[in-house]
Amino acid sequence: MNTSLYEYLAGNGYPGRGICIGKTPDGKKSMIAYFIMGRSANSRNRVFDCIEGGIRTKAADPSKMTDAHLIIYNPVLTFSETTIVTNGDQTNTIYDFLAANRNPGCSFEAALATRTFEDDRPNWTPRISGVVDMRSGGYKISILKSCGGNENSVVRFTFDYPEPLAGEGHFISTYKCNGNPIPSFEGEPLRVAVDEANPNEWAGRLWDALNEDNKVSLFVRAVDLSTGSCEDVIINKYKAVEG
Repeated sequence: MNTSLYEYLAGNGYPGRGICIGKTPDGKKSMIAYFIMGRSANSRNRVFDCIEGGIRTKAADPSKMTDAHLIIYNPVLTFSETTIVTNGDQTNTIYDFLAANRNPGCSFEAALATRTFEDDRPNWTPRISGVVDMRSGGYKISILKSCGGNENSVVRFTFDYPEPLAGEGHFISTYKCNGNPIPSFEGEPLRVAVDEANPNEWAGRLWDALNEDNKVSLFVRAVDLSTGSCEDVIINKYKAVEG
């Protein structure tokens, strides 16, 4: 039985950063969601901003940014017929491996084999990543994490969904829940229902489910699998300061 992602998020005050990938109920579109949350003022001082083929994070108010390390990156990039979505600068690592055509068919895994979890003691935040074939709708999801919180051991898991079912998706987040240190996500990605074909509607429902105090930004992409065309939606809690 598929989990309700809305209920799961509503019951979890701090999953951190999350990725959900799946297919619409009619099987005609891939749906991709990525969100960020923050507990500190520095983490919350961010917005998603459109760039060619994807999005970047940037400071909502540059004068208040105290440390850009780990929080300024490109969460979503598009290479040819592949959407890449991650919670860090490994987006660019994956893009570069695809562009270099290294190890065709396993560039995703090869790229992530060069990376490890984030260096934010004591949380050792996992790196979560996904790639989506914008023609077939097949996707892969990965998590790189410390082994039981031990900074001296990294574990890498890749989950491959080459033939996803209509109306179904998978969700992974950096954290299991709030805590100090924050516990990393455990187990397989959650199998969830994808019950919306309208990216604006799906984004709105996901945004409403996220914890009001901690949510920062949300991105949704709907990919028409017959044409490869995309419709993107961004919701930011904070307004960017211009100038």
